[in-house]
Amino acid sequence: MIFEPDRGQRVPIRLWARHVGPDTIRQLQRLASQDYVVEFVAAMADAHVSEGVAVGSVFATEHTLVPAALGGDLGCGMSALRIDVDAFGLDRRTLEIVVSRLGRAIPTGDATHRGGGASRANLPEGLLETPLSTRSLEHTREALLGRHLGTLGGGNHFLELDRDADGGVWLLVHSGSRGLGGAIASHHARAAEERNAHGLAGMDIRESAGAAYWQDLEWAIRFARENRRALATRALEILSDVLHREVTAADTIDVHHNFVAREEWFGRPLFVHRKGAIAAPRGDRALIPGSMGTASYVAFGLANADSFGSCSHGAGRVMTRTEARRTIRPKAFAESMRRVVYPDALARRLVEEAPCVYRDIREVLDDQEDLLVRTIRLEPLAVLKG
Repeated sequence: MIFEPDRGQRVPIRLWARHVGPDTIRQLQRLASQDYVVEFVAAMADAHVSEGVAVGSVFATEHTLVPAALGGDLGCGMSALRIDVDAFGLDRRTLEIVVSRLGRAIPTGDATHRGGGASRANLPEGLLETPLSTRSLEHTREALLGRHLGTLGGGNHFLELDRDADGGVWLLVHSGSRGLGGAIASHHARAAEERNAHGLAGMDIRESAGAAYWQDLEWAIRFARENRRALATRALEILSDVLHREVTAADTIDVHHNFVAREEWFGRPLFVHRKGAIAAPRGDRALIPGSMGTASYVAFGLANADSFGSCSHGAGRVMTRTEARRTIRPKAFAESMRRVVYPDALARRLVEEAPCVYRDIREVLDDQEDLLVRTIRLEPLAVLKG
């Protein structure tokens, strides 16, 4: 725990990460000094420095929403689908074909669907009709919705095939609200700063500006979920085509990690903000991915009040992208990925996501044993990175 009132802290910081850098601590202390934060700030086991607020930050307020505290990819999250495929029937050549087909069919990075993308008739019900808070945001949605739905994005977003200990195959999807979530986040962060000119300005949900952000945030979270669903549907279609039979999902888990939720803690309703952290209610399933070359885990939450019932959303970076590009050779990256199929022509670019730039996922899980119980280990077979 860190509590240094002489540095402006109003509430303590509860840490689950065994190694936290000084820049991350400064970001956590800045958050803990805000007058709208109540009880404490929690830093998850994968906490690391990021723009504005550290990844892995969890905090609560009584009436305040803080747009700058969530980052731009609102509702970003993970889906895991247990599919009716036996891992022993997937040889390396088949996996290579699947990854190649996924790379051609699914836009990655900044790419979007050509033309208008999905037609109005093929959009999920209500996505286009639900009002947003400004006409400008609605115009942006009209222009981007069909083109961005079913796109992966860049950075650490991915589609992955994993196997469990019984030889079952899982499809993992990591993506979010794409450019639409970014537009909503930017609009409301600017609106908050105009009302209170500092980088972590808040909005009172009892006022019109705060209520407008809450409404738009809920839409962005829904769009992010629908985007993951569209990506999974397309991946299943490709698997069905490659395997010459229909591939279906027997079980699906979906969690998000950049969001605000209204929850009851310590006898009162609070608005819990999670950036790069997921909710882990008792008995609910959580997904904790490692890196593109290491295991991911399915776990059950323990609803630990000391973290507002939260846990980490992944392994957490220990190296910036710039550092990775400067220090990791493509040959070394390829060696670390020798058991996993990936687009090897992209090795020079993918060094930014090399396994060594992330913490050991086993260590991260060990550090939060009071927040969750791991149940299923998933080993990567093939991955398409954004």
